[in-house]
Amino acid sequence: MTFTKEMLKKRIDVAAKRIPADLVIKNGKVVNVFTREIITEDIAIVDGYIAGTGTFEGYETVDAYGKYVVPGFIDGHVHIESAMVIPSEFSNVVLPHGVTTIVADPHEIANVSGTAGIDFMLEASEAIPLEVLLMLPSCVPATPFENSGAALEHSDLEPYYSHSRVLGLAEVMDYSSVLYKDDKMLDKLMNASAKEKHIDGHASGIDADGINVYMTAGIRTDHECVTAEEALDRLRKGMYVMLREGSAAKDLINLLKAVNEHNARRCLFVTDDKHLDEIIDEGSINFSVKTAIQEGIDPLLAIQMATLNTAECFGLKTKGAIAPGYEADILLLNDLEKVEIEQVYKRGRLVAKNGAVMQPAKTSVAPLPIITDSVNIHPVSLDDLKVKMREGNMANIIEIRPKMIVTEHLIEEVDVTDGYFQPSIEKDQLKIAVIERHYRTGNIGLGIIKGLGIKNGAIASTVAHDSHNIVAAGTNDEDLLKAIQLTANMKGGLAVVEDGREIASLPLPVAGLMSDMSCGVINDRIQKLNEALAKIGCSMEFNPFITLAFLALPVIPELKLTDVGLFDVKTFQHIDVEAVSVK
Repeated sequence: MTFTKEMLKKRIDVAAKRIPADLVIKNGKVVNVFTREIITEDIAIVDGYIAGTGTFEGYETVDAYGKYVVPGFIDGHVHIESAMVIPSEFSNVVLPHGVTTIVADPHEIANVSGTAGIDFMLEASEAIPLEVLLMLPSCVPATPFENSGAALEHSDLEPYYSHSRVLGLAEVMDYSSVLYKDDKMLDKLMNASAKEKHIDGHASGIDADGINVYMTAGIRTDHECVTAEEALDRLRKGMYVMLREGSAAKDLINLLKAVNEHNARRCLFVTDDKHLDEIIDEGSINFSVKTAIQEGIDPLLAIQMATLNTAECFGLKTKGAIAPGYEADILLLNDLEKVEIEQVYKRGRLVAKNGAVMQPAKTSVAPLPIITDSVNIHPVSLDDLKVKMREGNMANIIEIRPKMIVTEHLIEEVDVTDGYFQPSIEKDQLKIAVIERHYRTGNIGLGIIKGLGIKNGAIASTVAHDSHNIVAAGTNDEDLLKAIQLTANMKGGLAVVEDGREIASLPLPVAGLMSDMSCGVINDRIQKLNEALAKIGCSMEFNPFITLAFLALPVIPELKLTDVGLFDVKTFQHIDVEAVSVK
């Protein structure tokens, strides 16, 4: 919307009480995030903006007596694709949870479809109630140690900086390229800085000395902390710390131990990657606020972290507060500490009430064939899935850490028959495979995984951060192969196989990452997947698909698997499955 002089005159007239406001929210207990106090007052809204607080009259009024009035929540870092829905359906899911603005990184779809993926996410989020701000993917591909579907240089990204909803450069996860001054990475950093754009970090496992490098390079945030000590290292260097609570990485409670009255203004909440069913069941940023309050954080401080802090981090000067000149993104809560949301307003318009959107968002944007025909694999055979053990029976094994995306590097004795690794349910040593799915290269990375807990069968997915090749794991090669073939035949998706037959699946034809179905239908399919996972013996202490998705990400310690092979994140090199070859 173009801001005109006539609009400014109208706002001034409302602020001066010369004319009534469009809408007045009266009698509410307003949370002031600047002073962290609660004030009972009216809120005057005109053209979607707040013109004043105090005592006002309006053409329309909402009586908020007995309710708490807080700013709309802002998710400071999220991948929409991780919810497996397109932007309009994402809007329908998160708005009832009080999230009115998100800072999204289309990194996932860009790794599959390049600029076509970025274009789709911008176009598909253009006319929906949820405000979707974008950060441009900085690492496509994420690393040179795997094969993704695209490669983006600074020249590919530069035109997008003129877009009104593009804020900057998204999570810089290739730390080694920054540390060793890779020209392509420096071009991206300098281009963003020259345009005075924000630069996000991704400092997984990086110590305080490494944070010096990131800060010097102009990187100002990190969402990869897993301990309070890591959070404090970043806060002391001047970073904003994004306290993450997603599906695979549930770090919030640990990180809250670092938050105090002196440093809280540099802390904000993010979800990063959160599955649709978890958003529906427990919420988004509202869940983080509620959890923080339960952990002893003052409710007003928790709300400040979810609103004003995020807005200030990204330079969003009209968001994050209930004050004159700010956008009328407003929540009415029945209970402050429980964060019980009754009504959600976006720019003064009621968009959700009592857990449901007022009118479901829809999009008319259809993805291009480059996005919908993104799964192209070379034929895979049973022989391709054999793990050769040449000299012995000691192997490098990826051990899962439940509810975390970091893994452990184990060396254990494994079962070997005729020179090949044999999965063992008793030892919980299963086979994992990553199949390149973009250019039919025939690349297959093979490894051994511990902690997934499958007792019979296999699972496979085209959601495999960040290159999103097919990742599969299972107890036997026949089911493993069947699961791989199912995901390819669906043009992307999730599959559960037992005894050679499909028992549940979810097609994800949009880049192999998102469904074009409604969120309700998708959630039903997810529930069937969960039932199937339980049937094949998964403990469900954590979501196996979510965990599987991060086992192919070679920027998260310690041991991961790419389509090229087993990758040691500490030494930044591929290693053999057989442990005797480790140097």
